Amino acid sequence: MAPLPAGARRVGLVVNPTSGKNRGMSLGLEVAHRLRAAGHEVLDLSDETYAAARDRALGAIAQGLDVLAVVGGDGMVHLGVNLAAETKTPLAVIAAGTGNDVARGLGLPVHDPVRAADLVTTGVPRSIDAVRHIDVHGVHRWYAGVLGAGFDSLVNERANTWPWPKGQMRYNLAILRELPLFHAIPYAVTVDGVRHETRAMLVVVANGPSYGGGMRIAPDARFDDGLADVVVLHEISTMEFLKVFPKVFSGRHLGHPAVEVLRGREVTLEADGIVAYADGERFAPLPLTLETVPGALTVLTPPAT
Repeated sequence: MAPLPAGARRVGLVVNPTSGKNRGMSLGLEVAHRLRAAGHEVLDLSDETYAAARDRALGAIAQGLDVLAVVGGDGMVHLGVNLAAETKTPLAVIAAGTGNDVARGLGLPVHDPVRAADLVTTGVPRSIDAVRHIDVHGVHRWYAGVLGAGFDSLVNERANTWPWPKGQMRYNLAILRELPLFHAIPYAVTVDGVRHETRAMLVVVANGPSYGGGMRIAPDARFDDGLADVVVLHEISTMEFLKVFPKVFSGRHLGHPAVEVLRGREVTLEADGIVAYADGERFAPLPLTLETVPGALTVLTPPAT
């Protein structure tokens, strides 16, 4: 590849065209224009499918990228994490989705593509942890935010089978449909070798503080402490669950006697019939083992003021 002018970077850009209420494509064009105006070389790695975009981005990273930039919500962050983890390529997040939990947790601009794109030029590299799962075939899968495995993931499974309505309303309706059918789930949760058996409503393994568009399920979780916060909501009645669940938006659920927080680097979750979701994306069925890898990812963040 030809050398770039001083200060210019070779930037791989991946855009989710449906993010930002289907404004993703126009936002992507705006970001690309901003980056080129700053003197950077921009390689558009977007494609019609998630898998095709991933393959194009993997090839570009192998050939040499200075920055990988993703435009979209937490799903695009999830893609970026899986591409950039344990590489030397920093990730730039242009947050334009519905939830943007990872971006908010890292103090990145949200729904401000100009400011977010400018971090490619002015951003400070920050090393953060990422959580890794290695499947039976040796394939690595990563996430940066929160993995849910319980009532929340069952709601996701149900909502994803419905073509309508779109957006948050689909998940609200899925909650109403799932709740009358839901019963506490028998779990085995092993944290750094210590096994806990319980019946619970949900278990999350959090690298960041929030998921689901602002639910502060693990408000004390830190992206760079080398540990995951494992939040267990033990068995309670449906009526009590309805009282506790809204408190998750403020983090006040931690004061409830049925909520337990464990911390550790390696977590194994076991339960029947549960598919875990991470960063809002379908991740893997239980049982699964998760390892927090310190400093696995570099993210461009705003300079300190």
